[in-house]
Amino acid sequence: MQATAYTYDPATRSGSVLLDDGTPVDFGTAAFDAGGLRLLRPGQRVRIETEGEGDAFRITLVTLQTL
Repeated sequence: MQATAYTYDPATRSGSVLLDDGTPVDFGTAAFDAGGLRLLRPGQRVRIETEGEGDAFRITLVTLQTL
Protein backbone atom coordinates (compact mmCIF):
# COMPACT_ATOMS: atom_id res chain seq x y z
CA MET A 1 0.00 0.00 0.00
CA GLN A 2 1.21 3.53 -0.67
CA ALA A 3 0.94 6.59 1.56
CA THR A 4 2.53 9.99 2.10
CA ALA A 5 4.82 10.73 5.04
CA TYR A 6 3.04 13.23 7.29
CA THR A 7 5.13 13.52 10.46
CA TYR A 8 8.44 12.06 11.60
CA ASP A 9 10.37 12.42 14.86
CA PRO A 10 14.03 11.44 14.41
CA ALA A 11 14.53 11.13 18.19
CA THR A 12 11.93 8.34 18.48
CA ARG A 13 12.04 7.16 14.84
CA SER A 14 8.24 7.19 14.76
CA GLY A 15 5.62 9.33 13.06
CA SER A 16 2.56 9.14 10.87
CA VAL A 17 1.51 8.80 7.26
CA LEU A 18 -1.54 9.90 5.32
CA LEU A 19 -3.29 7.17 3.39
CA ASP A 20 -4.45 8.12 -0.09
CA ASP A 21 -7.95 8.77 1.28
CA GLY A 22 -6.49 11.33 3.74
CA THR A 23 -6.65 9.12 6.82
CA PRO A 24 -3.70 9.66 9.18
CA VAL A 25 -2.11 6.49 10.60
CA ASP A 26 0.70 6.44 13.16
CA PHE A 27 3.72 4.16 12.91
CA GLY A 28 6.12 3.17 15.64
CA THR A 29 9.85 2.66 15.85
CA ALA A 30 9.64 -1.04 14.92
CA ALA A 31 7.85 -0.26 11.63
CA PHE A 32 10.37 2.44 10.75
CA ASP A 33 13.37 0.24 11.60
CA ALA A 34 11.92 -2.67 9.57
CA GLY A 35 12.13 -0.52 6.43
CA GLY A 36 15.83 0.21 6.84
CA LEU A 37 15.41 3.97 6.49
CA ARG A 38 17.61 6.52 8.23
CA LEU A 39 15.44 9.60 7.71
CA LEU A 40 11.97 10.47 6.49
CA ARG A 41 10.73 13.86 5.30
CA PRO A 42 7.07 14.92 5.31
CA GLY A 43 5.66 14.73 1.80
CA GLN A 44 7.72 11.74 0.68
CA ARG A 45 5.80 8.88 -0.91
CA VAL A 46 6.25 5.70 1.08
CA ARG A 47 5.25 2.08 0.82
CA ILE A 48 3.71 0.62 3.94
CA GLU A 49 2.74 -2.84 5.04
CA THR A 50 -0.10 -3.20 7.51
CA GLU A 51 -1.93 -5.79 9.56
CA GLY A 52 -5.17 -5.96 11.48
CA GLU A 53 -8.45 -4.12 11.10
CA GLY A 54 -10.36 -1.44 12.95
CA ASP A 55 -8.74 -0.54 16.27
CA ALA A 56 -6.09 -3.24 15.73
CA PHE A 57 -4.96 -1.74 12.38
CA ARG A 58 -1.24 -0.95 12.47
CA ILE A 59 1.70 -0.29 10.19
CA THR A 60 4.39 -2.96 10.30
CA LEU A 61 6.83 -1.52 7.73
CA VAL A 62 7.62 1.89 6.25
CA THR A 63 9.98 2.24 3.30
CA LEU A 64 10.41 4.62 0.37
CA GLN A 65 8.23 4.10 -2.67
CA THR A 66 10.37 3.32 -5.70
CA LEU A 67 9.29 2.76 -9.26
